[in-house]
Amino acid sequence: MIEDNFILREPLLDPKQRVIGFQFSWQQADSNAQVDSQNLDYLLEFVAGHLNDDDGFLLADSLVFLEALPELLHADGLKSFPPKNTVLILHKKYFADESTLAAVKELRALGFGICLRGAEVTTLERSFFAFVSHIEVQLNAANFASQAKVYASLKQSSVKMVARNVSTWQDFDACAALGLDSFVGKLHLIPRPSSAPKSLNPAQTTILQLMEMVRKNADVQQLELVVKRDATLAYKLLRYINSAGFGLRTEIQSLKHAVQMLGYSPLYRWLTVLLATASTSGYSPVLLETAIVRGRFAELLGQMKMPKSEAENLFVAGMFSLLDRLLGLPMEDVLSTIQLPEVVTEALISRGGVFGPYLALAEACELNSMLVGSLAESLKISAEDVNTAHLAALVWAKNVATAA
Repeated sequence: MIEDNFILREPLLDPKQRVIGFQFSWQQADSNAQVDSQNLDYLLEFVAGHLNDDDGFLLADSLVFLEALPELLHADGLKSFPPKNTVLILHKKYFADESTLAAVKELRALGFGICLRGAEVTTLERSFFAFVSHIEVQLNAANFASQAKVYASLKQSSVKMVARNVSTWQDFDACAALGLDSFVGKLHLIPRPSSAPKSLNPAQTTILQLMEMVRKNADVQQLELVVKRDATLAYKLLRYINSAGFGLRTEIQSLKHAVQMLGYSPLYRWLTVLLATASTSGYSPVLLETAIVRGRFAELLGQMKMPKSEAENLFVAGMFSLLDRLLGLPMEDVLSTIQLPEVVTEALISRGGVFGPYLALAEACELNSMLVGSLAESLKISAEDVNTAHLAALVWAKNVATAA
């Protein structure tokens, strides 16, 4: 059944590793299999329904890439997407049909993007440029020099080049040098090699001290004394808290105000985010955003089955699950720096315990993993609820990442 499908997201990175968009698709055993129009239409409707509200598009300036077939070029769901943020992926074989070409022209006139798939860039006719906004390209590291010449000429046009199947950081750097945006699959979950010494910097040490004090419910005045050592940390912490959409009608003005309004648990989670951003080497915007999505996703899944106070620890588990890569330290070293609840530690080490399956489910939705269905079934969470939480976490994380 269509309703049993699970959404897979893949980030689109610009040459500076910033997330500028996502492709949404369905999890499927054969990643090369073509999804039928009914499935694609349902995906379009579902994504549109959860990324838009009365205030407009919820992912700010991010691009949304969706695979399309000719019969979907007039789908009602497209009316819910802002044209400037929407790119439909269409194979070149469909451009031979006059009615399809007419629909493409109409969508382009409205401001929608069209990404051309399956084209041979070296022999591509310039006439295509009038109909598309993006072209998918496949990097060939063995023939890089000749590709570079072709891509250099394409850069003179208004058509954006998007690299597919970029599987190593060396290939990503090659694409970045050519000015290509890149879909990177799971590459962003793999830390870039670094020769920098792996140790906590002073800001991170201060944040860990604050986290331990918050865990022990230390007096707010004591917390403020520590925060005053680094005015930048205090500023960033308040920016995160005020960006996250707690539904507060007043802006949080100080650490004391934050504790009075929110309590200690939400403060702890924001210190976790702050710890992840305090790296002075190897900072990765996409990895940070992924960690925030994972944490919020796991938390939203947990809220369906447990009290809010317990689910808040799932956010911490999600953040810590990538903190080793964000800090450039082994997980054992990260866990030795701070005492976490046993259920969180168990989830991080073995994906076991009460929290483990929720964290594993959030992780599986980042990859084309067939474990998603069985994990969701074991937690008795429907595909629709998983997909709703996934997109809600993405929107929430985008607001937080903007404050970084």
